[in-house]
Amino acid sequence: MPNSRFAAAALCAAFLFASSLPANADKFDRQAEQLTRKYLIADGHIDVPIRLHYNWQDVTEATESGQFDYPRAVKGGLNLPFMSIYTPASSEYDNSAYAMANNLIDHVEAIVARAPDRFAIASSTADVEQQFKEGKISLALGMENGAPIAGSLDRLRHFHKRGIRYVTLAHSHSNHISDSSYDKVRLWDGLSPFGRKVVAEMNKLGIMVDISHLSDKAAYEVLEISNAPVIASHSSARHFVDTDPVFERNMDDELIKALAANGGVIMINFGSGFVTTAAAEYRNKFRPAMDAYAERHGIERGHPAMKKFIADYQSIFPYPYATTSDVADHIDHVVRLVGIDHVGIGSDYDGVGDTLPVGLKDVSTYPNLVAELLRRDYSESDIEKLLGANLMRVWKAVEREAS
Repeated sequence: MPNSRFAAAALCAAFLFASSLPANADKFDRQAEQLTRKYLIADGHIDVPIRLHYNWQDVTEATESGQFDYPRAVKGGLNLPFMSIYTPASSEYDNSAYAMANNLIDHVEAIVARAPDRFAIASSTADVEQQFKEGKISLALGMENGAPIAGSLDRLRHFHKRGIRYVTLAHSHSNHISDSSYDKVRLWDGLSPFGRKVVAEMNKLGIMVDISHLSDKAAYEVLEISNAPVIASHSSARHFVDTDPVFERNMDDELIKALAANGGVIMINFGSGFVTTAAAEYRNKFRPAMDAYAERHGIERGHPAMKKFIADYQSIFPYPYATTSDVADHIDHVVRLVGIDHVGIGSDYDGVGDTLPVGLKDVSTYPNLVAELLRRDYSESDIEKLLGANLMRVWKAVEREAS
């Protein structure tokens, strides 16, 4: 049971947030507030560590920028954010990935050290369940891009010891492990021979394999060889994003079906460019312009200096934001295809910049999505699975495979 000090604080917070609802809030808004307090909310992908790497802030308190901090997480009911240990594709080429990944893990550990009454590292589902009872936010670690492994299974084991519990095998470029969905160069026509060894070792260690960012062939190869269920930590449905060239970063219907047959879960990305064709087409025009600017100034896309360029560009070409309803459409689509047991949330907060849908701008807004689903006749049991139970089921299966 929660300790008395936390229980009192939680009751006070729940009262304050419930009473902050507008007077005209409907029954679905109120029910959504209740359900996001009652059930564990797991978000498969939040880019806090790289945000702090470029612009340090104390997220244990309210922050003026970014999309995650403690007060907003409490308001949204967030219990289990997977902190993305992201290294850019370039870090494989200059051999900086290993050190950078360790540094980003240090950032997450520092969050817990500053506020151990609010946060805790979660290295297992048992940790999550205990921390949920204690009223702490569980910070789990997911590595986005396998570059830090650097061709060494010993390094993979090192990161497991440091708490990594999923690995997105590649990112924006094909790497030494896998082909990337974004890269026209397909080095391996799927996984590399070493990549197949990585998947097998992840199964042995109890690390979830994440197929977000992979080429279709690589994703199918993972599903073929993994002995444990697989996740797509922050992907959406290709059905809704009809662009030329095909936006392979989202998952098509057949791949979603294959993931479900494996027992896995697709966690819907909130970025508007993942959600609607209009936003995806905007991205296809904007990204080359952004890359040219970044190259000219010798900076990465996530660098703070990019903010002015983005603001200037969008003042001329307004961004076509998706809506909460559009995100719910993706959830509906997955449910119709494979059932409620294989869908979750992978928002990509702090990772997709200012492209988030109307109504889902930061971690305080999960109740808005829940309210929309309630309006669509989702049951309380459905909501519980979507919010976190599906991911916890997969994680437990991965733990069992390792034991």
